[in-house]
Amino acid sequence: MRTTAPRVALFVTCLVDLHRPDIGFAAIALLEAAGCTVEVPRAQTCCGQPAYNAGDRATTRDIALGVLKAFAAYDYVVVPSGSCAGMLSRHLPELFADDPNLRSDADALANKTFELTAFLVDVMNFTPQPPPLDAVATYHDACAGLRELGVKTQPRQLLAAVPGLRLVEMAQPELCCGFGGTFCVKYPEISTRMVAEKTSDIAETPATLLLSGDLGCLLNIAGRLTRENSAIQVRHVAEVLSGSLPAAPPIGAPVAPPRAKL
Repeated sequence: MRTTAPRVALFVTCLVDLHRPDIGFAAIALLEAAGCTVEVPRAQTCCGQPAYNAGDRATTRDIALGVLKAFAAYDYVVVPSGSCAGMLSRHLPELFADDPNLRSDADALANKTFELTAFLVDVMNFTPQPPPLDAVATYHDACAGLRELGVKTQPRQLLAAVPGLRLVEMAQPELCCGFGGTFCVKYPEISTRMVAEKTSDIAETPATLLLSGDLGCLLNIAGRLTRENSAIQVRHVAEVLSGSLPAAPPIGAPVAPPRAKL
């Protein structure tokens, strides 16, 4: 039985660091409230997913070597994104199939890497105590978190602890938003049709707040909602669970330069 606080490394993700640092700070607040000692390794870089998705295995492997070194010393690695967490826990070990030693290191990293809400529920058995939020929300199940990591009930369980928040499911919460990293760049017309289907589904609910656990999806959906002149706010689930909503405008709204980098 553990008698000391688990030493957790927050894998910030590129999108959070560059576009929405407040999500990183919200994740830290949640992890500390759950009893963890949290650090943000300064040596961390991209998880390598863009290069991996583009088929550039050599570049991905070079990036992965740095990731292995940066996160080796921690008990857990927690990621506020199912996409990056899936890269570290599902795909990174494949890069070292020809090297038993590095494959062992990659497997060790994979086994201790968790998406944020899954870690809070499945590992820490944590129930947040956020301030009341009088709102109706709906939740988008991001593809990587759902299909690679099985993240489905965990965010909903945590959101049930928010006083005043009513969660209403859309007809197809598991429908892809069309982002898919490089997919939206390679196939913009298909991606646009997909996100239009998603925002239509959202609009059919009484929700004024859209939540999810992956910033890539949220940026994509927020962009479409803005073009549709929708008043629906877009937020990362960590912002709601940590009670940090007043600290920053909704995702997709014009913002001032970030206060700090993680």
